[in-house]
Amino acid sequence: MILVTGGTGNIGRALLRELDACGAGPLRGLTRDAARATFPERVETVEGDLVEPVSVKPALEGVRSLFLVSRLGPDADIIEAARLAGVEHVVLVSSITVQTHPHLGPADENLAVERLLTDSGMAWTILRPTQFASNALMWAASIRDRETVRAPYADTGLPTIHPADIASVARVALTEPGHRGRTYALTGPEPVTARQQVLAIAAALGRDVPFTEISRHEAHTHMAAVFGDEAADAVLDVTGGDVNDELLAVRDTVARVTGSPARPFRQWVAENVGIFR
Repeated sequence: MILVTGGTGNIGRALLRELDACGAGPLRGLTRDAARATFPERVETVEGDLVEPVSVKPALEGVRSLFLVSRLGPDADIIEAARLAGVEHVVLVSSITVQTHPHLGPADENLAVERLLTDSGMAWTILRPTQFASNALMWAASIRDRETVRAPYADTGLPTIHPADIASVARVALTEPGHRGRTYALTGPEPVTARQQVLAIAAALGRDVPFTEISRHEAHTHMAAVFGDEAADAVLDVTGGDVNDELLAVRDTVARVTGSPARPFRQWVAENVGIFR
């Protein structure tokens, strides 16, 4: 039995489709609201919330492989519950900042979760993706309302990754030999700046999308109100304020692991353009 947590999320939804398509299974998808989940027909839907690990324990019964995104709940309790349930292998989504910006608080938190897993006695595979293409959804309301998209570091290009590529690597790690005890840094196929992302969305919509670059201070003011000062500073550092060669590097990990090239940002836009209309 494979359990995919976050089954309705950007990665989990794609992973369940891939696992179903390749005949893996049996499969179980975890969601906070089973009534709203639309999993493939043969996927068993189970309800639970990682914020409350006790609610996840029934979903872990009979599970041998687990897909887990870090820092969505008390990870120590979740990992311990998985171990006690007899889970043999965990594929964990962490962050590339563990290796590129280890001094930042969120990166240190991700590293702590990685260590909890590697010390647990269960087999593990760790995925460290860079910036998600789906982060562009933060602009969706502004674009739908034909307002100006405002972003800092407009011309800093990161090798943004399609969430489905993270799912593809996870599917291979969950179903094929040779990936236990491995850590994979994952990126998209090319750097793409915030300005280029907005242009790609505009091209898919067939209309202009106004864009303006704002200062770090202005961006921080808005972000800190939502995420807090430390998290806002960390995001701003890794999106342009404190980039380094390790963060900017384009890696071929997706192609090496899955046999298929990483999907470009414009493909993510084509698949999700309706959200911006």
